[in-house]
Amino acid sequence: MTDKKTTQPKVEQAALGIQRLVPTQKRSRERYELILATAAGIIAEKGSESFKMSDIVERAGVPHGSLYQYFADKVAIIGTLAERSNLEGRACVEAELANVSNQKELHSALLRITDGYYQMFVNEPLMKDIWHATQSDRKLQKLDSDDMNALARILANVIQRLKPGCDAHQVLVSSSLIMHLIAAAVRHAISIEPDDGEMTLDAFKRILPKNISSLLI
Repeated sequence: MTDKKTTQPKVEQAALGIQRLVPTQKRSRERYELILATAAGIIAEKGSESFKMSDIVERAGVPHGSLYQYFADKVAIIGTLAERSNLEGRACVEAELANVSNQKELHSALLRITDGYYQMFVNEPLMKDIWHATQSDRKLQKLDSDDMNALARILANVIQRLKPGCDAHQVLVSSSLIMHLIAAAVRHAISIEPDDGEMTLDAFKRILPKNISSLLI
């Protein structure tokens, strides 16, 4: 007998209040992905503020009922796209930091993370629209904050591995500061002319401490 629990759609409601139904059956999953892909295209064209749920209905041919069955509102759609982008970013950070064995390598990895983060925005303009959306909506702001906390924990684990015995809370605070600074520098760089943006990142990388443990008391 088939376990019904494995075939029923899964309703997700994160702490920040973003609710969506994640289907498990192939056909429903394809429609779910079609909605997200269509939304991504529309947001890239119009921006997150002008994007409407009715745009998806018109372009993808998805009935209103099906659309709202999966996503309660456009915040849920943008939030889902943001989460996927965040997961991709965290995977890149983890990959860069995985084999770091000393402070010099850590500094080099953070420089590559800065460049890689910037390049993601350049290669995927949609990310810029999603980021703007996360700053203007309270629920999505929480999503962005949670992502920064996750990145801080990734870096903190590496620092504690390189310098055992450090106060865990202080390491986490310092790691959070570093990741927020990288994010702020990149997000500022993408908001200005490309040449100025690259100069900004070059300046930021020059002031990034070569010995991260120097930030610890």
